[in-house]
Order: sequence, then structure tokens, then C-alpha cells
Amino acid sequence: MHAEGGSLTFIVRKVWLNMRAAIGEELKEFGLSTSQYATLMMTAAQPGMSVADIAREVASTRQAANEMIGGLEKEGLIERRPHPTDRRTHQIQVTEAGMRRYAAARVAVARREAELEAGLTPVQRKAIREWMSGIADACH
Repeated sequence: MHAEGGSLTFIVRKVWLNMRAAIGEELKEFGLSTSQYATLMMTAAQPGMSVADIAREVASTRQAANEMIGGLEKEGLIERRPHPTDRRTHQIQVTEAGMRRYAAARVAVARREAELEAGLTPVQRKAIREWMSGIADACH
């Protein structure tokens, strides 16, 4: 099916599912799911995110995010710290072990993403990223 003839929503969904599977294969070597990798990536960039913040970003329920974070916590990759002003909320921090695992996985993910984009020109890559960001913003 060509992009001009199909539903944009389902084309994007198909790309996402295929990319998620391809990246998921890379992450197996590091013992991470795509959601766990995304959580390490986000909390490395923004320490102190809450479980609710992470759930929103990985498009899951708070309960599912809490369970996923629990797995990372058991492996010593993240830790929950009390929020300074909200007793009901914990801030998620990446541990040193989590940063090492994330850094190693990031190399494999970047390599695989480069392979997936190999057939595109730099101009196409830039346009696609700008388009995706624009659509994501427009949906909010």
C-alpha cells in the first residue's frame, strides 16, 4: 500500500510496530524492553520524573508503568526517591548501573536506526523528523 492511498494513521502505526520490533530485537541483548529503554532514556535526560510522567510518555497506564519501573528497580537500574513536596509521588532516578546499561543499549539502537534509515537522504530524514514532531504537537 502506498502512502498516498492509505490511512495515514495506519501507515504510522505499521511503521511504529515494525520499528518497535526491530529495536526490541536489539534491546534483548541488554535485557531491556522498548518501554524500559525509553524510561532510562527519559529519566537520564530528565531526572526526577514521576511514574505518571513516564506512563504518559510511554503511552501506558500508570499501573503498567509502575510494574515496568519495578522491574528496572529490581535490577538496580533506577531508584525511586521521595518527592520533596508531594508525599504521594516518587521521583525516578537512573542509577550508575542504569546509565551504563542505557549507554551500551543506546549505541546498538543508534546503529539499528541508522540501518533502517540507510535508504533515505539526509534531507528526507530531516523532513520526516520535522513532520513527526509537527504531527505529535498537533495532536495535543
